[in-house]
Amino acid sequence: MLCIFLYLLTHFHNFATHGSVSNLLESVFGFKDKSVQNICLWGGFCTLTSRLTGCVSSCQSITESFGAAICAINTAQLTDGVINRSKRMILDTLGVGLLGTRTAVFNKALTYSQLLSSEERSSVWGKSDVTLPPQYAAFVNGIAVHSMDYDDTWHPATHPSGAVLPALLALAEALPRQTSGLDLLLAFNVGIEVQGRLMRFSREAYNIPERFHPPSVVGVMGSAAASAKLLGLSPAQCCHALAIAASSAGAPLANAATQTKPLHIGNAARKGLEAARLAQIGLEGNPAILDMDRGFGVYYKDYSPSVIADWASGSFKWILEDQNVAIKRIPAHLGMHWVVDAALAARRKLENTAGNFDISQIRQVTLRVPPSKYVNCPVPATEHQARHSFQFNACCALLDNEVTVASFNEAQINRPALSRLLSKVKMEIPKDNQPSFDTMYCEVEIETDQRQTHTARCDTFYGHWRKPLSQKDLVEKFSLNASSVLCTDGVDGVIDVIGNLERVSECSPLSSYLRMTSSSHRELCSTRAL
Repeated sequence: MLCIFLYLLTHFHNFATHGSVSNLLESVFGFKDKSVQNICLWGGFCTLTSRLTGCVSSCQSITESFGAAICAINTAQLTDGVINRSKRMILDTLGVGLLGTRTAVFNKALTYSQLLSSEERSSVWGKSDVTLPPQYAAFVNGIAVHSMDYDDTWHPATHPSGAVLPALLALAEALPRQTSGLDLLLAFNVGIEVQGRLMRFSREAYNIPERFHPPSVVGVMGSAAASAKLLGLSPAQCCHALAIAASSAGAPLANAATQTKPLHIGNAARKGLEAARLAQIGLEGNPAILDMDRGFGVYYKDYSPSVIADWASGSFKWILEDQNVAIKRIPAHLGMHWVVDAALAARRKLENTAGNFDISQIRQVTLRVPPSKYVNCPVPATEHQARHSFQFNACCALLDNEVTVASFNEAQINRPALSRLLSKVKMEIPKDNQPSFDTMYCEVEIETDQRQTHTARCDTFYGHWRKPLSQKDLVEKFSLNASSVLCTDGVDGVIDVIGNLERVSECSPLSSYLRMTSSSHRELCSTRAL
């Protein structure tokens, strides 16, 4: 073997330049694309080099570097900062998911999924007597997470947790071995990291999306990576899981503000899990899926991928360490948080001047927002349109002095007073207001019949990654959401398990708590494996 290695090392250039290997690849495998041929040549050479020398190869393809990193990253590389941030993400995701089990879109997806049967069964959150095959448990729980657009948002723009956590919890219940809290945290963070790396391959991804919903693209890849990690797949199998998942990626933004949008998260969770399990039993995809413009690059106009070069060294750093997530205070598109905070501040200015807030005295409301077609909805007719409407959320904040879960009920949307206020709204798009969750702002100006103006601007809302929710407020949000479905012991149990997740020896009690919808299930809380 050493002789073969030395021969290849000496003559690789001749193989590549003189065309004999290229001709072989073309005639036998049909690889006419020179970039694919080069990937195959270098990939085979580098794999042999790595195996013979025991060193991390510096000439791996991009996809191979991802497969190797997914396989090799271990719990010792989890930092306190990443553990704490990911536990906050997990708690918030479970809370909004539990609340989401009360929505119409969740119940439609559940009804469909119950038509399917399997010997493997995983929990449906908030349902004490319903289980589904793991991939469909991931599907419906993922839908629940995004059903109210209440889940976390990252930068570049995506909802990172909803595609990953439902897949992992469903898969953990189906495994023959117990999954520890650290196992769950590691797989979760691998799924988050893969999404962060993929989004950084494009400058386009840094802006509010225009063509497709990002979780449908990077989310399914994150789910596949996280599931592959929990399954313990080999580097090659991890590569194939990513390739299989890529063929299930993508969803058009035309379905934003409809009941179909939550399915983007549910499908990402389900299809990523399925991709990992298919790779586990030997299904293969293109081993260069991340390297190619006609691979994962089809989703971005300016795709420029790179290897994960630092995973095996002491210099590896999680993206989550530097880039926190935004945790929402209202169940709506992230952009609505800026306009709500600005509207509340403008209302306070008007009240301080006039002594009260009288809608009949308002002549015009001007919103200065970034350009984004799918969150410009002047007269929303459904709850999903309302969650994606600058106009609705600003007027709701002005009229009620708050925006809550109840604000998006049909009766609230159709109030005559709200309709009158919406008719007075004008939108402006300043040139300096870029469509990025990192730099955008919203300004609300109220003009009265007396031609007095009261203006307020929000650059960073409370809950944004620059101004994160306190732990107290995060737990309060979770408790309020979860208590709409779970009994008190179930709510407290979830908080306890997630708070101590890195020390939990097995995650099965978490699934029990997530099903505790009545006092008759309190006995499930009696054993806490810590």
